[in-house]
Amino acid sequence: MADAQTNAAPTTRRGTFVSLEGIDGCGKSTQVALLADRLEAAGHEVVRLREPGGTAISEKIRKILLDPANGAMADECELLLYEASRAQLVREVIAPALARGAVVVCDRYLDSTYAYQAGGRGLDAALVTRCNELGSCGVVPDRTLVLDLCCEDALARATAGGADRLEQEGMRFQERVRAAYLRLAKAEPERVRVVDAVGTVEDVAARVDAALRGVVATPLGRGDAGAAHE
Repeated sequence: MADAQTNAAPTTRRGTFVSLEGIDGCGKSTQVALLADRLEAAGHEVVRLREPGGTAISEKIRKILLDPANGAMADECELLLYEASRAQLVREVIAPALARGAVVVCDRYLDSTYAYQAGGRGLDAALVTRCNELGSCGVVPDRTLVLDLCCEDALARATAGGADRLEQEGMRFQERVRAAYLRLAKAEPERVRVVDAVGTVEDVAARVDAALRGVVATPLGRGDAGAAHE
């Protein structure tokens, strides 16, 4: 698998890749949108994406993955669909954007697969990691922010307007996912930072920008902002 990753590596990278992660309902998607706006205001070319999705093929896979009617989906099938969606997104959008110097801001990426499939589903962590190497084509974010919120509050937010297939998994599933994210942050403290998602949207945005210092310049990140756990 290591050889496959090396052979698949895309072209030279000049841009910056940031991903935002967290359990369902943590406020991640809101912060992705706000961050993209701030980066554009600071003069960056920004490519805002979501996973699964971001290309015509990947969006079709997204519909399959999130459809509540697909409750019989095998865990291994789910894993491979996520990786297929990701590989298409990397090849078609992410790698070209990074090659031309853009800032890519992605709502979920390979760490979601580790947290949900290894943590939530209980698939072998080493297997999921190897699949992530292939699905990502060797492209790893420069900085990953995990927005951390207690599972009870997050799940209430996520399911307020109806639940998709993964949101229907319930509290214990989300607790396992959250624990997996926190393990990732401990294992990769330079790349993965935990951001407290409690508070107003503005409070969390300030913490997001603080956690991106040294990676990409944002208006809020140039001054003092709230803390991220390193």
